[in-house]
Amino acid sequence: MGLKNGAAMANETGRIEAFSDGIFSIAATLLVLELKPPPPNAPFWHGLLAQWPGFAAFLLSFFFIGIMWINHHRLFTHVRRSDDMLMLSNLLLLLGVVWIPYPTSLMAQAVTKGVVLDAALLYNGSYLVIALLFNLLFYTCIQRRLVDCEFAAVRGIAKSYLIGPSVYVFCFVITWWNVPLSLAINGAMALYFLLSPSLQTKARPR
Repeated sequence: MGLKNGAAMANETGRIEAFSDGIFSIAATLLVLELKPPPPNAPFWHGLLAQWPGFAAFLLSFFFIGIMWINHHRLFTHVRRSDDMLMLSNLLLLLGVVWIPYPTSLMAQAVTKGVVLDAALLYNGSYLVIALLFNLLFYTCIQRRLVDCEFAAVRGIAKSYLIGPSVYVFCFVITWWNVPLSLAINGAMALYFLLSPSLQTKARPR
């Protein structure tokens, strides 16, 4: 019975992870659809170079979606069972992930036109909402006791997630005064979430 229950739980969370992986893959794939061929009346390489904002937005957002997928995977290594609230909070997070190609496209167009403030507000605001949705998913797992007993690792995830919303709020506010700085902070947060487990391991006393 114990083995059967364990297999059922693994299958239960496995379906959520498989569905989530598919959504992350689709969101990352949609980014490339915004890359356009060079204008037919322009030299080939010059036409490609003129579209550098689109390529930069593609690479940055692909990087961000990849890091979100890594953090989603890290969290689900500690999730041992699911319920309706977990599935709902996970679905809301995936909604935010699928949304990312749209503000990415608008950001690239805005950089090309030289008017970036509104697009940057939407772009940075989107990542603020995603940070809140990650926290909602995490605390749903904690409050409903869906995670395993590796509390040290879970506490490390909690510390990382708590930092996110406050920094993204700051990033969003800074956008009004300095768009490049706000985007740099956004990128730095992505690096932080990528490297935070390693940093916490080094900082933890032996």
